[in-house]
Amino acid sequence: MKQRQRTRHHAAWWHNVGMLRWLTAGESHGPALVGVIDGLPAGVALTTDGISQALARRRQGYGRGARMELEQDKVTVIGGLWRGLTTGAPLAIEIANSEWPKWAETMSADPSPLPDNAQSASLTRPRPGHADLPGMIKYRQSDARAILERSSARETAARVALGYAAAQYLTQGLGLELVSHVVNLGGVQAARAELPTPSDAAALDKSPVRTLDKAAEAAMMHRIDQAKAAGETLGGVVEVIAWAVPVGLGSHVQADRRLDGQLAGALMSIQAIKAVEIGLGLEVANLPGSQVHDQIDLTNGAITRPTNHAGGIEGGISNGEPIVLRAAMKPIPTVPNALRTFDTATGQSAVAHHQRSDITAVPAAALVAEAMTALVLARAALERFGGDHLDQVRANLAAERLSMAHWPA
Repeated sequence: MKQRQRTRHHAAWWHNVGMLRWLTAGESHGPALVGVIDGLPAGVALTTDGISQALARRRQGYGRGARMELEQDKVTVIGGLWRGLTTGAPLAIEIANSEWPKWAETMSADPSPLPDNAQSASLTRPRPGHADLPGMIKYRQSDARAILERSSARETAARVALGYAAAQYLTQGLGLELVSHVVNLGGVQAARAELPTPSDAAALDKSPVRTLDKAAEAAMMHRIDQAKAAGETLGGVVEVIAWAVPVGLGSHVQADRRLDGQLAGALMSIQAIKAVEIGLGLEVANLPGSQVHDQIDLTNGAITRPTNHAGGIEGGISNGEPIVLRAAMKPIPTVPNALRTFDTATGQSAVAHHQRSDITAVPAAALVAEAMTALVLARAALERFGGDHLDQVRANLAAERLSMAHWPA
């Protein structure tokens, strides 16, 4: 009996080791952010320049604050990449903080007296909408800096770096490509046309608000200008589309293996995201079944669907249609017109601390959502097709497609 228990434990341990997993570390004003992704196959072509370009895309967008001009995001690959190809070892990426010299004393890891300057002033007025107050209570901190440095959306730079590596695996191994755009900013809705494809990526990168709708682009920028003048911040909705997704990613057999659940959780984990939709999303609640479910046709041996209301996922499994995800971002809670709070040091009513901030970061959120989608799909693809080297992944995918060509027998 004991031997059987040990065998089962070993099997579970081996399965967990084989999974794709990722982790980030570092603070907003610390010396660097670090991202580690473990389980990426060998043979994925990757460069530090490519990672840097992905990070530069994240810094773009009309309505961003002064910090985006100061950040340089200097990338150093610490391990897992050799001569432009992943090795199968954990890929570790460091993103240096170009402002670190200004914060070295304030953010010292070792015990030291705080210098007498504005950066080191105690932050005892928690900001509504941030992690400040619940984090201070949970971790017994008297200074909100112990919370806000890690809860800051600056952490998403590490996610974008790791997501870029995952996206390269998906494209090179499976031919799967991702594209993201803004569909709503501050209440200004972009026209609902055809879904953007990877060929639209360059045009989206050039748009100040990441949309192909030029009329909406102008209206969104005007809305941002109005918010800036009024001391306000703005939220919006972003959309991510995954093209050429193979059938069979995810599973219906357990809750944590459902692909829709994994993707929704990943997008909800992004700072300031408050809602996620897949396919028709909330609209399904208002329509009869005949207008919701995608009918299936078999023509000359090929499975086709006239619609994609399910957003490419049925029963927790990818069905071969494009995966369509939307995420709603709340307005940035560091509002120039500081909101009411209290001072934890005195117990007196106060206004929230305000540091430089963006008017909106919705265009950047689209790219973070794209990165998180890439990470989840890469993990699901490795579970489905396996392979320690990219060549094995391609071979396994080809074999699967060949077998599917004879289904149903």
